[in-house]
Amino acid sequence: MLTQKQIDSAKPKAKEYTLGDIKRLYLRIRPDGSKSWQFVYQWDGARVKITLTAQTLAEVRTQAQRFNDWLDIGIKQPDGNYVKTSPKQKLKDDELRIQAEQEAERNRQIREQLEAQSKLTVSQLFDRWEKLGLADRKNTAEIRRMFNKDVLPTIGHLMVEDIRKGHIVQIINDIQARGVKRMVKLMLSQMRQMFRFAVDQDIIENDPTASIRKDKVGGRDTVRDRVLTDKEIQALANLLPNSGLSLYAQSAVWLMLSTCCRVGELLATEWSHLDLNANIWTIPAENAKNGKKHTVYLSDFAASQFRLIQSIQQSSQWVFPNSRSTGAVCNKTLAKQIGDRQQAIRDRKPMSGRSKQTEALVLAGGKWTPHDLRRTGATIMGSLNVRPDVIEKCLNHIEQNKIIRVYQHQTLIPAQKEAWGLLGERLEILIGNKGYNVITLSKIA
Repeated sequence: MLTQKQIDSAKPKAKEYTLGDIKRLYLRIRPDGSKSWQFVYQWDGARVKITLTAQTLAEVRTQAQRFNDWLDIGIKQPDGNYVKTSPKQKLKDDELRIQAEQEAERNRQIREQLEAQSKLTVSQLFDRWEKLGLADRKNTAEIRRMFNKDVLPTIGHLMVEDIRKGHIVQIINDIQARGVKRMVKLMLSQMRQMFRFAVDQDIIENDPTASIRKDKVGGRDTVRDRVLTDKEIQALANLLPNSGLSLYAQSAVWLMLSTCCRVGELLATEWSHLDLNANIWTIPAENAKNGKKHTVYLSDFAASQFRLIQSIQQSSQWVFPNSRSTGAVCNKTLAKQIGDRQQAIRDRKPMSGRSKQTEALVLAGGKWTPHDLRRTGATIMGSLNVRPDVIEKCLNHIEQNKIIRVYQHQTLIPAQKEAWGLLGERLEILIGNKGYNVITLSKIA
């Protein structure tokens, strides 16, 4: 057994050499003067070396003695017998065991994290869905308003994992009791998206809305097909000036009718989107419902409405600014204003803070909405023999036939210009002729 003095005084030589200590333990001295401890033994006819990493001499010898015990006596097994073991293999087995234990611990922590995620309340789930699942949606504010009104007050405090079909049915029944059938289907669709998001995020295993059939709630879907007649368009021209609608709103009505645009696309328009010298209105992709940039070639009739707004507007980035001029007016504003002026159709009293002119925009054909103006414009185009594919282009609809969509690249720009032009001429005739003598226009062949 070496003394500490012998260890310290061991000098390097031209070649590496070793000094023996306790059984199978050697001090290795290299030519560069570095020293290390090695445990050397025979196993299965081969010479095996293990470099020891203990810090002190006592620790080194303790480790070496443990290795000797494994070789000479063996390791006690569960049955009480001792089995001689190679220290190198034993160290490797111990390392693998530790790695397995560490992996098991990591998996346990992951499971706990996942379990913690599933402990979300419905309100917390909605917040997460809004942040991650609705990031690219344009109607996030409207979805939050819907949930704040009908969902979160009822089940927002409950844990997501505790939500059952009965909770969803209760919300649906409460909405249906108010008589808003369309909202029932819309609300079910939004809740289903949120809970499917929860399933995808491994927050819950099953979607509580999965077994609720959309066609079984809210009654049968009805496709709205309201189209204003020529006489109604003429009547509208007489009603609008005395309806209490602002000139902005009145122009918006004629613009939707003469361009077949969507109300959201129109109200989000900025002056930078317009080139009134060339009569071109560019609807950017972020404003279009289908996410596709759309170019509208304005008729003289439509362009005159934009110029009218330009003449009365002080200074704003938006054509239809909100009351604080901090952005575009809300999409629902125009629909509410038009709806308020047709309340007599629904036999309602004027609502607080709304227009008292409840019959100002009532037309013979019944209730009409801003979207009906888009449908009416397209219908007028069709009555003038504008080809269906041209009308679809003017409406900025996506071609459903993939082959046509991919390979048919013509933009139909001349035909679109002519279609919008004919629509504008038709409206000028209808609105300008107070005797309702409609002049037949030339058709597109």
